[in-house]
Amino acid sequence: MGMKRQRSEKLFKEAERCFPGGVNSPVRAFKAVGGHPLFIKRASGSRICDEDGNEFIDYVCSWGPLILGHAHPRVLDALREALEYGTTFGAPTEKETTLAMLIRNAMPSIEELRFVNSGTEAVMSSLRLARAFTGRDKVIKFAGCYHGHSDGLLVKAGSGVATIGLPDSPGVPSSYARNTLTARYNDIGSVDRIFNANKNSIAAVIVEPVCANMGVIPPDSGFLESLRALTESHGSLLVFDEVITGFRLAPGGAQALYRVTPDLTCLGKIIGGGLPVGAYGGRKDIMDMIAPSGPVYQAGTLSGNPIAMTAGIATLQALAETGVYENLEKFAATLQEGLCQAAAKNEVPVRVNRAGSIMTLFFTESPVHDYESAIVSDTRRFSAFFRHMLHQGIYLPPSQFEAMFLSTAHAEADIGATVNAALAALQAVQSELR
Repeated sequence: MGMKRQRSEKLFKEAERCFPGGVNSPVRAFKAVGGHPLFIKRASGSRICDEDGNEFIDYVCSWGPLILGHAHPRVLDALREALEYGTTFGAPTEKETTLAMLIRNAMPSIEELRFVNSGTEAVMSSLRLARAFTGRDKVIKFAGCYHGHSDGLLVKAGSGVATIGLPDSPGVPSSYARNTLTARYNDIGSVDRIFNANKNSIAAVIVEPVCANMGVIPPDSGFLESLRALTESHGSLLVFDEVITGFRLAPGGAQALYRVTPDLTCLGKIIGGGLPVGAYGGRKDIMDMIAPSGPVYQAGTLSGNPIAMTAGIATLQALAETGVYENLEKFAATLQEGLCQAAAKNEVPVRVNRAGSIMTLFFTESPVHDYESAIVSDTRRFSAFFRHMLHQGIYLPPSQFEAMFLSTAHAEADIGATVNAALAALQAVQSELR
């Protein structure tokens, strides 16, 4: 595929005058793969089209929210109708309760919830609540897990930080970081040791039940169950960050798939149907500490705004239809198998980790089960692979440490085209880097 880049290059130069690095989120900058980002003009279904008229099969899906694909008619129709009534009121609407009930019905662990405007805000608020509820200050997170950019959580924080080679972020006071203790994902012993060294001090353990910010890494058998048991025995809360996995892996998220019940859950992405949204919720006795019911203050001017609620309702209702997740699983498994076969045929050492409709192709020979085994991946090979795939019309996340996302709009022809492109791309990578 011949690619024109003139318009995107011009727009990027203009953007550099306005934004740090020319972008509004670091992983969009293509720094990990070389070159400059494409500027997207429109999208439909599984395809995106840039300002130069190049079309791509999209496996970014706006980093996960677009599980129905781009510009889904059901979502667009609902939004058109809602816009006739206004965009935001700063007052309660029925739609907030409608979306909340859809979430509660799918995730019984969420007895009450609060809508916010991003996953970062959801996590930040949930941990403040956990500290207030337990009367403790410290939190355990896992190396390579990203929980947003709030102070105290940018410690070994996964994909975005790893992609552009940043250390723990400057600007975070050391007093904040001291209360964040880092364990090793899929290593319950590391969690146990931290608990034993910090008796009666741990407010919560926060975890991506399936990691998606150091590439996709599912939990080992028994890992989440052991976290549940440890937190209960030490009087701490278990917080699942399901911003990515919520309604992505199953209607009830990872907690339904793995049958482990957290105390608090953080959501985002899919529950907004492509509009900015977040939520956190859990046990009623914990959530009742949030103002105005209790003393823990949290507020937001646009929280629960009717436009985001509308898109979320339409999306969750579409996902509730028969066969949606079964079809996603079928196509995702076919793509995973095809990528593995393409790598084997070209004798390229890769590991394709998958959970439901998210996956990562790691350029490494060894199994990838935690941050340490992820970061040994050959990022130079990934960068070459990314560029060859892009030139064949396949738009992948521009980082070795991000997840590929499938949508219900991806069809059998998309999967076949992607596997064929991977065969050619991997062959070219081997020829270039031998």
